[in-house]
Amino acid sequence: MNRKHRRWLVGVAVSAVCAIASAADKASSAPVDASYQRSFDKWKGELVEDLKQEWLPLAGLFWLKPGENSFGSDPKNVIVFPKGPAHAGAFTLEGKNVTAKFAPGTNAAIVGKPVTAVELRPDTSDSPTVVEMGSLRLHVIVRGQRVGIRLKDVESDAARQYHGPLFFPLDLSYRVTATWLPSDGKQTVEVPNVLGDVTPTPIAGTAVFRINGQELRLTDLGGDAATGLFFVFSDLTNKTGTYPGGRFLKTDPVANGTVMLDFNRAYNPPCAVTPYATCPLAPKENRLAIPIAAGEEYDHKSGHH
Repeated sequence: MNRKHRRWLVGVAVSAVCAIASAADKASSAPVDASYQRSFDKWKGELVEDLKQEWLPLAGLFWLKPGENSFGSDPKNVIVFPKGPAHAGAFTLEGKNVTAKFAPGTNAAIVGKPVTAVELRPDTSDSPTVVEMGSLRLHVIVRGQRVGIRLKDVESDAARQYHGPLFFPLDLSYRVTATWLPSDGKQTVEVPNVLGDVTPTPIAGTAVFRINGQELRLTDLGGDAATGLFFVFSDLTNKTGTYPGGRFLKTDPVANGTVMLDFNRAYNPPCAVTPYATCPLAPKENRLAIPIAAGEEYDHKSGHH
């Protein structure tokens, strides 16, 4: 074979490789159809509405000490609210039970009915008590051994000025079918949170899938195969373009031993927009050793950590 012929063969081979690579690129970046786009836009709108209603209006989180905790906008109170009456009353903590007494003129109400003293059911109960004080809303939260008051301001500027989340471009190569491996119902994993607590959490099972030829696993945290799974995961984008503590991902129910994981719908925990949330972080079982360049992004310079 002469030199000219060899050069021709090399050229043909290179062209073939380029054509294959180009075809692979086109396959991985297949156009998103209108139905998928509409479904994603609807989901994103619901995500934004939840942030505006539940998380962006948060105005404080106050951990109670045993005994009486005075509260109001006066700095001399044990708990200082950002607005409202100077001396609004006191919360009393006994064990994990909280009672509230409101000062005259505070205009506290529950479901529109005036109240002067009440035991506050926490968010861990079936029907937590929500107290209304003007534009403020407050309720009790329990996190491990901590008991606190979470405060919301329905006239929050943060909710009105929110510009919406940023997402990577939709990429259907990050929409994968996973094999579902159910647990025996007795397994738990240790889930850390932003407070430094670690909580043993029951798992429904593990999803096994492949991205770019690599087998990966995610362990469900408190979801249900019949109604939908819930994952908290981290990946190699967390240091640069996504939330440092990991992101959330929910799924539809498991069907025929498989479940769809759509990482385009990976979203930041509430801690990304407020310092008053108590978000779980990705457990070691869900720390992926690859980048997932899909789903919600995060501004490391201006966001909450």
